Amino acid sequence: MIAQPTFGFMARHPARWIALGFGAGLAPKAPGTVGTLWAWAAFLALERFLGPQPWGWIVLIGTLVGAWACTRCAQHLGVADPGSIVWDEVLAFWLVLWVAQPALLWQQTLLFALFRFFDAAKPGPVGWADRLFKAERGAPIGWAQGWGILVDDFVAAGCTLFAWALGVALHSALGR
Repeated sequence: MIAQPTFGFMARHPARWIALGFGAGLAPKAPGTVGTLWAWAAFLALERFLGPQPWGWIVLIGTLVGAWACTRCAQHLGVADPGSIVWDEVLAFWLVLWVAQPALLWQQTLLFALFRFFDAAKPGPVGWADRLFKAERGAPIGWAQGWGILVDDFVAAGCTLFAWALGVALHSALGR
């Protein structure tokens, strides 16, 4: 088991590059936040060239590849859901940004804060989704854990978008 993966660890397998968010997960503190920031920067850079159309496909294909990458990386680390795996934050935040478009920078900042709250605090359905795929201590790490790494972040994305929609509806109802 590796306590904190290194660049050398990441460089030795393609699944590790993906699961560790191309290095964002190597951050010694708050790798989930760093991974979400990386996702935001990548979205802003890529969206200028790609536009909004391909993001659904990017998230879908990223999820399929991510299940493999997260499973393999977790197996290599010997931990069912290591904090250094941030591909789940990347995909989920891309989904949030894509669905919320067009969103101004201040709105994206609010979406970032909401997503980080739901992902880190794991209230209600996010905590349930996180526990759903947890392996017993010492049990082999399999595909269920790879999917589980992704699922709670997608639930956090759904909660973020639900809170966002409520805010938009309230703002509209108050006529502001």
